[in-house]
Amino acid sequence: MEQTLYVTQMLREWSDGNSEALERLMPVVYDELRKQAARFLRKERAGHTLQTTALIHETFLKLVDQRNSSWENRTHFFAISARLMRRILIDHARTKQRSKRGGPDAMQITLDETVLIESNEQNHGIDLIALDEALDRLEVIDDQQVRVIELRYFSGLSLEDTAAALKVSRTTVVNDWRMARAWLRRELTQ
Repeated sequence: MEQTLYVTQMLREWSDGNSEALERLMPVVYDELRKQAARFLRKERAGHTLQTTALIHETFLKLVDQRNSSWENRTHFFAISARLMRRILIDHARTKQRSKRGGPDAMQITLDETVLIESNEQNHGIDLIALDEALDRLEVIDDQQVRVIELRYFSGLSLEDTAAALKVSRTTVVNDWRMARAWLRRELTQ
């Protein structure tokens, strides 16, 4: 709890223009960013060329560009980090796909059955670009459900932390989580 308050305090100082706060913040949040990046990359196909450290560094550079953001708290920071990591991986996949002209080596990720797709079937690879496009379509319908997916699936936040980040009830998160998973399952298995 103390570390959470410390991170929130440093984020607010950074938002207020104190660059030293960022220097104090990064060592404190680096391990969590590493875990977040590792979660993303575990979902990638074998032989993925982007490494955890590179993903963290690219995310950090984009976070520094967010200096004008009003960071609310630690959860908000990691939610933004997750979104940035997702964007970096999508850009990487698109670049790779362009270079391969969409061939069979298109970047694949595996959706954990217990997370997004509830099925007795074995996990199968899903095109990262297809997932991103499905999330973009879902965002038009219900942007909160996309935020729930980003926070729960990509960032690994609990139901309670997701509810706090979105400023909604836990029940709302449970319902949005269930609906978004069902919608994505239908979209990605068509």
